[in-house]
Amino acid sequence: MIVADNESTDRTAEIARSRGCEVVPVEKRAIAAVRNGGARAARGDVVAFVDADIQIHPETFNEIDRVLASGRVIGGTTGIRMERSSIGLTCTCALLSVMGALIRLALRTMPALHVDTGVVFCLRRDFERVGGYNEERFFIEDVQLLVDLIRLGRSRGQRLAAWMNAEAVFSTRKFDVYGDWHYFTAPLRLPWSALYRASSMNGFVRRYWYEAR
Repeated sequence: MIVADNESTDRTAEIARSRGCEVVPVEKRAIAAVRNGGARAARGDVVAFVDADIQIHPETFNEIDRVLASGRVIGGTTGIRMERSSIGLTCTCALLSVMGALIRLALRTMPALHVDTGVVFCLRRDFERVGGYNEERFFIEDVQLLVDLIRLGRSRGQRLAAWMNAEAVFSTRKFDVYGDWHYFTAPLRLPWSALYRASSMNGFVRRYWYEAR
C-alpha cells in the first residue's frame, strides 16, 4: 500500500507509516502528479488507484485479478456507491452521467463507452504506455486516463471493465460541506467545467479540490 502525501499538514504520513504503508512525498499540487508519484514507487505488475476518502470493498483485489486474468480487459473501475443517499445526490449522479457522455464526446471517444469511477486499475505496462495521468490537468485526469486506456485496448480487442462486484464507498464530504445540490447551484460550474479548456476553470477547481479543508 502506497500513500502519496501531497504536502499534508495533519498526521496523514505518520498514520500511514504506522500501518505499514510506504509514504511517497509529492510536492506538485495536482491530483495527476500525486497519482503518478505513487505509481512510480509501485513495484507490482498491476497498479490500482483510489482517493484517500474512499473506502474500498474487501474483495477489490480479488475482483481485479479475476477480470484481468481473462485477457479481454485492459483495465477498469470498480464502481461506487454513495455513503449516504438523498434526492440531491441521486440527481447529481444523473447529471454526472450526462456530463460523462459529453466528456467522452469532447475527448473523441465513442459515446456508447462507459466511464466510471471508484478504484481505477490496469497493468503497469499499459499505464506507462499511455503516459500515466496527464499532469497538465487539474481535474478529470481520471477520465482522461480511462479514455487513453480505451483507445489502447481497442487496438487489441480489449475493453474497459466497469461496475464490478466490489463497489467502493464514495465519500460525500464535499456534499456535507457544500450541500447535496451544490453541483446545480454552483451554478453547474463543476460539471460544466469539464467542457472548458483546462486553464479556464483552474481558479474554481483549485478552491474546490486543492484549497478547501
